[in-house]
Amino acid sequence: QVQLVESGGGSVQAGGSLRLSCVAFGYTNCMGWFRQAPGKEREGVAARYTGGAATYYADSVKGRFTISQDNAKNTVYLQMNSLKPEDTAMYYCAADSACGSWPIVGGAFAYWGQGTQVTVSS
Repeated sequence: QVQLVESGGGSVQAGGSLRLSCVAFGYTNCMGWFRQAPGKEREGVAARYTGGAATYYADSVKGRFTISQDNAKNTVYLQMNSLKPEDTAMYYCAADSACGSWPIVGGAFAYWGQGTQVTVSS
């Protein structure tokens, strides 16, 4: 069993930055971030293997978002720069023993955080 605790959401203006954090209690080999806006399907944003062997980014965030980790703290981060209003969503941390295929899909992850809201105003 793995418990995930997220933090770091908030409200910013377009062009601003936020950093999301997700602490994992339990062993994971892959951690990722998903987001879901009202009325839209869940989207896989970024993921990485904890060993750092491979990293995935959705096309919509490439060059703006960075997923990183601190193994000592069992924490994965999502640094979000140059935020746009279309990035507004509830962001969820997810984890499992493998990331599955790229692009990442929610069904490949068994463990989920509670979600943290990101709101970007124009």
